[in-house]
Amino acid sequence: MKINLLYGTETGNAEMLAEDIESNLSADHEVAMTNLEDATMEHLTADGFYIFICSTYGDGDLPASAIDFGDMVKTDRPDLSAMTFSIFGLGDVDYDETYNHGSKQLSELLVGCGASLHGPRGLHDASSGEPPEDRAMPWVEARLAELA
Repeated sequence: MKINLLYGTETGNAEMLAEDIESNLSADHEVAMTNLEDATMEHLTADGFYIFICSTYGDGDLPASAIDFGDMVKTDRPDLSAMTFSIFGLGDVDYDETYNHGSKQLSELLVGCGASLHGPRGLHDASSGEPPEDRAMPWVEARLAELA
């Protein structure tokens, strides 16, 4: 299966998680990994399934590498009706009011342009002490199994 893996990061945690996911999936799938700061409209219209990894920064904002991407989607309002995606968020439940709002905002932007969200949003809590990949990999595998 063709998988488009896009990530938005502030400190590099979402990038490291995306690299772990890419490494885990690349034996069985064709995986194209892109930082959202490098993403263009062509990245949103590629064939295949989409997985987004997005951290949260500040007061529930998109991380630095996703800000321009979010602005592009808001401004251009592309037709994403052909896109099916899942999204995994990184956050810290100690910031309860804004916990994982970066991934929530990104998901809402995509759905607002017609994309279809597949499965529940995956969530990781940094204060849990659990490595993000321990939560993300079973979540990714479940999303892919549901597609098959």
